[in-house]
Amino acid sequence: MKFKRTERIGAIVKILSDNPNKIFTLSHFTNQFNAAKSTISEDLLVVKNVFEKLELGKVITISGAAGGVKYIPKTSKAENEEFLLDLCQKISDPSRILSGGFLYLIDLIYNPTIVSKIGKIMASNIDYAEADYVVTMETKGIPMALMTAKAMNLPLVIIRKDIKVSEGPTLSMTYVSGNTSKVESMSLPRKALKPDSKVIIIDDFMRGGGTIKGMIDLMTEFGAEVVGTGVFISTTQPEEKMVKNYISLIELDVQGDKISVQPNLKTFKDEYKNEDHEENYDLEDVLDDTDEE
Repeated sequence: MKFKRTERIGAIVKILSDNPNKIFTLSHFTNQFNAAKSTISEDLLVVKNVFEKLELGKVITISGAAGGVKYIPKTSKAENEEFLLDLCQKISDPSRILSGGFLYLIDLIYNPTIVSKIGKIMASNIDYAEADYVVTMETKGIPMALMTAKAMNLPLVIIRKDIKVSEGPTLSMTYVSGNTSKVESMSLPRKALKPDSKVIIIDDFMRGGGTIKGMIDLMTEFGAEVVGTGVFISTTQPEEKMVKNYISLIELDVQGDKISVQPNLKTFKDEYKNEDHEENYDLEDVLDDTDEE
């Protein structure tokens, strides 16, 4: 079956955006659309240019016999600011304040549209080029960690508060919660991580940093290296956290019945003005190399 150019481009956009950070060879598209590689190369160039002009992400071409093309989710500073300012307005509602200075955020962090966007922002501002896993702590951090893992095309590993018999032998350790200063425990199945893994930690909320510090210590026990940490909301107090190298999307301060919340704009990269860490080749170069297969 032959496809019109508009049909091919529409399908290519769908395939790439549904599978971020996955490499597709030109042969995959030529077989899918029964078209020549030169035709597909031109289609991909159109998609690449439109994505970058509209700041919808980047289409990266990779040279070599195993090369091809992949879509990398990216967000602009302006896009981040607009999205997070809207979230800050929702969060700043005084009715969200719970006893103990906690905030009701369930309706936001379990909203698929919101957490999908959070995942893309995390992926745009954390270097995951060498990462093997995204790691989070149950339970409220799971949705945004899952969306971050999808954007990064990495598997998600969930640290439990209680041992699950169905998960086999586990490694457990205690940590001091930054919220309550209580000694709590966390556990992870020994088969969850491969030896010498590199991980990205994602969590929903950080006050003192005790939970994330515990997660980092647990990763050390597994022989894994934490190469990036991202949290959705961090509090302005205490200023000294138990962890140092992290990004947060929103900064929060709760004083009595007053909420001060603002986007942490210094976190964000300008992804459409800085060079990407991926090698970006001309589509004709990719075409020449893959023709040799």
